[in-house]
Amino acid sequence: MEGLRKKGKYKWELPVGYRPGMRVPGCIFADEELMELAAEDRAIEQVANVATLPGIVKCSLAMPDIHWGYGFPIGGVAAFQQKDGIVSPGGVGFDISCGVRLVKTSLSENDVRVRLDELVFEMNRRIPKGLGIKGRIKTPEQLLKKLFTGGAREVIRMGYGIEQDLERIELGGVYPGANPEKVSARVFERGKDQVGTLGSGNHFVEVQVVERVFLPDVAKIFGLFEGQVTVMIHSGSRGVGHQICTDYLGVMDKVSKRIGAELPDRQLAYAPLGTKEADDYMEAMTCAANYAVANRQALTHWVRESFERVYGGNVRALGVDLLFDVSHNIARIERHRVDGKELNLCVHRKGATASFPAGHPDIPSAYAGVGQPVIIPGDMGTCSYVLIGTEGAMRESFGSTCHGAGRVMSRSKAKKTIRGEELKRRLESEGIIVMSGKPSLLAEEAPEAYKDVRRVVDVCEGAGISKKVAMMRPIAVLKG
Repeated sequence: MEGLRKKGKYKWELPVGYRPGMRVPGCIFADEELMELAAEDRAIEQVANVATLPGIVKCSLAMPDIHWGYGFPIGGVAAFQQKDGIVSPGGVGFDISCGVRLVKTSLSENDVRVRLDELVFEMNRRIPKGLGIKGRIKTPEQLLKKLFTGGAREVIRMGYGIEQDLERIELGGVYPGANPEKVSARVFERGKDQVGTLGSGNHFVEVQVVERVFLPDVAKIFGLFEGQVTVMIHSGSRGVGHQICTDYLGVMDKVSKRIGAELPDRQLAYAPLGTKEADDYMEAMTCAANYAVANRQALTHWVRESFERVYGGNVRALGVDLLFDVSHNIARIERHRVDGKELNLCVHRKGATASFPAGHPDIPSAYAGVGQPVIIPGDMGTCSYVLIGTEGAMRESFGSTCHGAGRVMSRSKAKKTIRGEELKRRLESEGIIVMSGKPSLLAEEAPEAYKDVRRVVDVCEGAGISKKVAMMRPIAVLKG
């Protein structure tokens, strides 16, 4: 904590000079307790390291769910000028376009509880999950190329979803600029037949109930009401994103050595924007982003089928409709105002969510008058949130806010201190049905392994970078 300057109730600054080579200050949104946690795992040091990178503007940012990551901290945000700036795979991470979508229904908790066991069983039967698992959709190389460029749109063309879903996905369900020629043969091998799979780790499908509405007018536009059943889906690009990140970390390491980059951490290896290596990475990364959103779209299809099978009727009658889908591990070229000037910037969000206000060009037309929905998962035993983007986020954080609770305990430590079977019994005693592949993996994601998501979200609202719309509590969790 030494050297930090408190700039407000929820804002801290690392001044230039906190470590040698910083080009801009560091800025962390947190309260006292969250700052202490960030200091314990060296995440503050990573914020300072990012501030040394060429072309960075304004400051190196971190959200209140900050914790140590590869190169950039998880919860890190940084923006770089197109001229003289850089792109770094460490600023996006291995699970490219890992993200969250919220599916709403017209059903109440009482409607669902009577057959909730059957619903969880049906979802478990339909949704492939676990490390390295293959899915139900066969994807030979030519189809994979279409998914890499067509994202959710291509999956819907295959019959997994409805056209209306595209209006409720970030950038219409297709990230522009993907080029399958920029990914390796190994990427195709790892991505084959994995679309529509949940994976493992912190990925989940969670049945929830809207416990509280904070902004009734906005909630009405979003189609949310108290007592309503929703389903949250958290997954990413599976082996595709991991392999693309791995491949390009090697490329960037060579570039950094060739140009004599002075790096405080080799994990921050980069390529200058406008170079072939930078362009190649952006085009490959976008392939993974489209694969991830295609994956979540297929998972949504299995969820819808499960509701139809258990509760009868069709999707329309049950109101099983997409609220929004947003990524929280990505780099994008965006327009932002810095020091009174409009600039094109490469914004890295690693464990951070876009939080755009009303009127922003990237918001779906249905939400243009209120702002972008921000979907924030908690942990299995607490709550999750729907937030909304703000003008404050555009001023303070390049239109960004948190992405979840943020780990406070490593996976290995969690497995040593928490027994998966005991955790499952505890959650079920609280009315939360849990279905997981391995008890040890369940222990990794125990509530005590995470920060208090309520505190994290309160900091985001207090700092003005997003606002609470609704809070959901879990009633059933499906994990890999």
